Amino acid sequence: MAVKRLCLFLFSLLLLAATVQGQILKPSSWSYDVSSTEVKVGEEVDLIFNAKIIPDWYLYSSDFDPDLGPMVTTFTFQKHPSFALVGKVKPMGPKKKYDDTWGGEYTYFTKTAQFRQRIKVLQPTLVVKGSYEYQVCSDVTGQCIPGEADFNFTQITVLPGTAPANTPTTTPQTTTGNNQTPTATNTGKGAPITGIANSTTPSTSTTAGTADTVVPLGAGQATTAFATDSAQAGTSNASAGSTFKTTDASAGEEQETTLLGFFFLAFMFGLSALLTPCVFPMIPMTVSFFTNSSITRSQAIFKALVYGFSIIAIYTLIGVVFARIFGASEINYYLSTHWIPNVLFFIVFLVFGMSFLGMFEITLPHSLVNKIDAQADKGGLYGVFFMAFTLAVVSFSCTGPIVGTVLIASAGGEIIKPIVGMFGFSLAFALPFTLFAVFPNLLNSLPKSGGWLNSVKVVLGFLELALALKFLSIADQVYHWGILDREVYLALWIVIFALMGLYLLGKLKFSHDSDLPYLGVPRLMLAIVTFSFVVYMLPGMIGAPLKALSGYLPPQATHDFDLSALLRKDNGAQNETCETPKYADFLHLPHGLTGYFDLEQAKRCAKEQGKPIFIDFTGHGCVNCREMEANVWSHPDVLKRLRENFVIVALYVDDKTPLPQNEWVTSTHDGKVKDTMGKKNADYQITKFNANAQPYYILMDENENVLVKPVAYETDIQKFIQFLDAGVAAHKAKQQAQ
Repeated sequence: MAVKRLCLFLFSLLLLAATVQGQILKPSSWSYDVSSTEVKVGEEVDLIFNAKIIPDWYLYSSDFDPDLGPMVTTFTFQKHPSFALVGKVKPMGPKKKYDDTWGGEYTYFTKTAQFRQRIKVLQPTLVVKGSYEYQVCSDVTGQCIPGEADFNFTQITVLPGTAPANTPTTTPQTTTGNNQTPTATNTGKGAPITGIANSTTPSTSTTAGTADTVVPLGAGQATTAFATDSAQAGTSNASAGSTFKTTDASAGEEQETTLLGFFFLAFMFGLSALLTPCVFPMIPMTVSFFTNSSITRSQAIFKALVYGFSIIAIYTLIGVVFARIFGASEINYYLSTHWIPNVLFFIVFLVFGMSFLGMFEITLPHSLVNKIDAQADKGGLYGVFFMAFTLAVVSFSCTGPIVGTVLIASAGGEIIKPIVGMFGFSLAFALPFTLFAVFPNLLNSLPKSGGWLNSVKVVLGFLELALALKFLSIADQVYHWGILDREVYLALWIVIFALMGLYLLGKLKFSHDSDLPYLGVPRLMLAIVTFSFVVYMLPGMIGAPLKALSGYLPPQATHDFDLSALLRKDNGAQNETCETPKYADFLHLPHGLTGYFDLEQAKRCAKEQGKPIFIDFTGHGCVNCREMEANVWSHPDVLKRLRENFVIVALYVDDKTPLPQNEWVTSTHDGKVKDTMGKKNADYQITKFNANAQPYYILMDENENVLVKPVAYETDIQKFIQFLDAGVAAHKAKQQAQ
């Protein structure tokens, strides 16, 4: 495994180096298959599109809102009277992710992808041709690459005769992962998938739950692209009866890193559970059992280890049960962004928070506690196990909300995550009991129980209230309720953490708190950190981006009063243009900058103003382009240089705007006619600069002479400034030479 990870890491570095050099990247390869190679007129067959995706890259699916931002995968079928489409293209088991940059949820594939389109055969001579467009991105190289290709299905042989009336629709079986039962049945004999060695299909199949509408394709009609299963009003949407497997992992190949981070988070939750009034006093009481003089030292250590492993086994078993129940795809579709589970989680966290604040206690029935405690008195390893079980049950009023927090945080479809979370929690929870039993002298270093334990509980209560808002925010953003806009969310967080700071200073007191005669240094330091956090959030109320919290806050677009945007607009902080930019009615540059979206306009203006051209190869679906704009372009020194020293042109490679015929170009790269803005810009990047990934920045003069080496995804602000300054210096030197 270590060798595999090292190889993947080295491969990523090589891929990054290749990207910076401006080489043509091909992160995905496609092949085509059919569910049945022999059909009769009147029968239906599935066309299968398979994609193999290299590590550290992901492919956007076709079943999310095309207006969200990322480029959805679309398939265009040429009209022909020999077949008719049955329904829409169906992606097979894509992953889901909510992205704060776009302010919505998108679906994507890693490693392999599969799309299926059912057709009905209408004539003996079957002709199925068309094209598809897609976009692949990487969080490692920080770039996105759009792609397009043609397809031609020649594998199907139409047998003589016609199918009987009401022939049942064939639904090919899809291989499933994790030993899951396929939801579709196989009534057709499919040919082996070609072009993908040892590839596997996504782990959940999709079946039509309702009769699909047959769309006849008449000869001579206009070509139609079918962007499938688009979400309505920003909601996550699946076709009727479909099931999708979701995952809480990040895009690309960051799943292992995500699990490691979640393990560490759960471990910290386990440590915090030790500092609650229900658990902390039990440490010396429990350890005294293992240090009893009636048993030998070796027996005590052995039983202490069994006790610790029993705690881990009990909580990990809870994670396994949770994974089995909530790991099913049909449930996790709702757990991701549907309003019902998110509102439910919001209420659960709210209840947990109020419990920690002392409003009530969450306890298990006393009869259950007594029965388990009775089993612990039987002695031997059996009794040790039930001692651990008793600890878990007795401490439930304090650990229950924390365990629930870990489990809810893991609810997103990844089966292994609840298990990892519970293992991390229980490891931290069991560690002190085992260590103090093995080294009993360490007990003398433990602080005495007191009111500080309840203070820990109250602080956790405030944190639970803050975390509860995130679940309500997800539902609010997806369904556009307008309840938790960015400033409302921030206001609630500011109040919650301000009250937490006042509590730490002793200015607030709850029913279970003891008197605070003086303020300890640790408590003061926590209060300082809390109030510093509050002060950091305050500028966000007037539009400050608060980049450190971008993953937790609603999108900036939901902010009603964005002072920074208003100041840029009112102060006329814009670079001058020579003529009215084309497409400026729907395309805009960030941070109040003005420029062009057509290269010829930019070249004329650069000649008139004597400035170099800054080309931004970008895309609507390029999330790393947005990150560059938010984190690098926004820097005052970068913004000043862009505004004063360059003619800016943003060339969108995924824009679908049709061009007038006199602006069409025939590519020297693939020989195809480029008739949209995006295709023309993408072809220009490939043929001129031998690159096809975004973001990609070029500095050149009005004659298209490149001034300095291009830059791709560069988050180091100083290096980006050096890139801009070098371009200006090279342009001045060229002018002086002329």
